[in-house]
Amino acid sequence: MTRIGILGVAHMHIDAYIENVRAAGADIVGAYDWDGERGRAWCQRHDVRFFADISALLDAAPDGVIICSETSFHRQLAEHAAQAGVGVLCEKPLGVGRADSAAIVSACDRAGVVLMTAFPMRFHPAVARVHRLVSEGDLGRLRAFTGSNQSVMPLLERSWFADRRLAGGGAMMDHIVHLADAFCWIAAAAPVSVYAVGNRIVHADVVTVETGGLVMMTFPDGSFASMDCSWSRPLSYPTFGEARFSVVGDLGTVEVDALSQRLTQFGGSRPFGWVPWGPSLNQAMIDEFLAAIREQRRPAITGTDGLIATLVAVAAMESAQSGQPVPLGLPAAMAP
Repeated sequence: MTRIGILGVAHMHIDAYIENVRAAGADIVGAYDWDGERGRAWCQRHDVRFFADISALLDAAPDGVIICSETSFHRQLAEHAAQAGVGVLCEKPLGVGRADSAAIVSACDRAGVVLMTAFPMRFHPAVARVHRLVSEGDLGRLRAFTGSNQSVMPLLERSWFADRRLAGGGAMMDHIVHLADAFCWIAAAAPVSVYAVGNRIVHADVVTVETGGLVMMTFPDGSFASMDCSWSRPLSYPTFGEARFSVVGDLGTVEVDALSQRLTQFGGSRPFGWVPWGPSLNQAMIDEFLAAIREQRRPAITGTDGLIATLVAVAAMESAQSGQPVPLGLPAAMAP
């Protein structure tokens, strides 16, 4: 049986991942978090053993770990796991900057351990279908992407997302990576430059990070992508976000609303909300991570994929500050 440890419980996705791991039949070794009070409370809710020391958890010999800490702690947790010879599934973005994000990939490469980035959108049937349409040439030569990943500012769920020191930024660091990864996957290329503008018009009296952003990516063949990555929804909005995009080719276009499969619920466990239905993208992602560990193979979504998307977000932050396009800056050794 595959054994999984949890490194950090700060990210809201860990509440779903723990159930996905159990559904896959894997064993939960335990969880570590630098915040003992938070870690113990989370472990008690989910019937998981708490480890106050990361070395003690790794000594319990997990086959893999899931990193769901604040982004600023990803590097040190991943390096600990790599040194212990343990596979890693890391939340996105990989890090708060270029150096620590690249260091995560390098550490796992040197140790020869699996490194997978948590991009469940890759497992969405509609997104996978678009990938096939483009790769098979059905849309002709690829020309452009447009996308929107707007959401609620996550203050009510996890306030650290709006802390620049812990998250690396605000809405741009939170939401660029999802569509950036999808676009790069579909285009089979990393962008060469990124241009972005950001603002803090919404929630200006509450946080000091950017809450709105518009990003442009230019690919080597001259095709481009634009995306809205704003926290522009009211706090009472019934979902944490959306993922919509269109792809334009010489021979046609295709549009995707990846989170449109949902039920509208009134009453019961919630006064009003959208309940998703259909295949679980998180479950497909966790299943792939566990399979990559068992089979000792490259996962479907690599650390380099995560690094590219993270560098897009970092370059966008730099561009919004300077007002100029910024080269992606992907290390040559890590090119896709």
